[in-house]
Amino acid sequence: MTADLIAELLDGQHRALARVITKIENREPGYRNLVSQLHEHTGHADVIGITGSPGAGKSTLVDKMAATYREQGLTVGVIAIDPSSPFTGGAVLGDRIRMASNVGDMDVFFRSMSARGSLGGLSTATTDAVKALDAFGKDKIIIETVGAGQNEIDIVKMADTVAVLVPPGSGDDVQMLKAGILEIADLFVVNKADLDGADRTVQELREMIEYRDGGVPSMVGHHGASATGGGFERAEADTEDGDDWTPPIVETVAKDDEGVDDVLAALADHRTHLETSGELEEQEQMRYAEEIRTLLREDLSVLLEREIDRRGGLDDYVERVRNRETDPYAVSDEILDPIVDCLERQRD
Repeated sequence: MTADLIAELLDGQHRALARVITKIENREPGYRNLVSQLHEHTGHADVIGITGSPGAGKSTLVDKMAATYREQGLTVGVIAIDPSSPFTGGAVLGDRIRMASNVGDMDVFFRSMSARGSLGGLSTATTDAVKALDAFGKDKIIIETVGAGQNEIDIVKMADTVAVLVPPGSGDDVQMLKAGILEIADLFVVNKADLDGADRTVQELREMIEYRDGGVPSMVGHHGASATGGGFERAEADTEDGDDWTPPIVETVAKDDEGVDDVLAALADHRTHLETSGELEEQEQMRYAEEIRTLLREDLSVLLEREIDRRGGLDDYVERVRNRETDPYAVSDEILDPIVDCLERQRD
């Protein structure tokens, strides 16, 4: 069945793609084998991350982006990460109506997935689903995150290009960006730019970018940001060797389809920069290293849970800790000792 399912997916059958992603998301028996066999067919899609605070208009922008890509003859896969239910683990908002501009278009595959409590709103299942879409042959894969704040930095481990949406007049959001998320943005989008405060938000973002690049004020355009006409100017290199990328700022009114072409142009520019600078290969190396570390942590956690269950659970250990007969560090060492001994014997 696995061979048939993979063959159908590679043959471009959307039903097979949906079945594979369902198996991946539910972690059904055999899903690891599925993902392993799909891996050799990946590495062709352009993966774009869309993140930002709740209410910034991420879903609307993603909808318009997908429609514009389709007008260009490109196929699109969208994974929208929703908050997970604390009871079922499923996506709380999974049934919401999205992608209204692309209903009925089979070349836009949309999937709402649960964050499953993962830090940053992204889970291992999301990584595997991206591989399925890539192997299927989607040209563009867009990941829309939950939008829960600074933890959204996890998207950088999965996407080639990350766009951060900032609504106008959002002083708190700009402060949040200063706290860390600024570093992951390859592109800033000030959506709902027809509202009051858009110009101020653009100016604050520009000042942040200039400060990050050395604190020296720069002319608009040289650092890629422009607040005129709702568009943007191409980011130019800050160094003589042309290896640096400075995030441009794009103003949009996504609900009216204004500025969407500018967003896509900025994304294309960044893709070109990645390819010509060699950063795309560096990103891929970093991404796979992080994926392996994540899988090792997850698999080791399962292995330890089984060992703890075999010993009768944690209750006895907890009671001994409460009675001050031992401590949590000593318990951890005691449980891990057999694994450490096994590794040392193999090393010898």
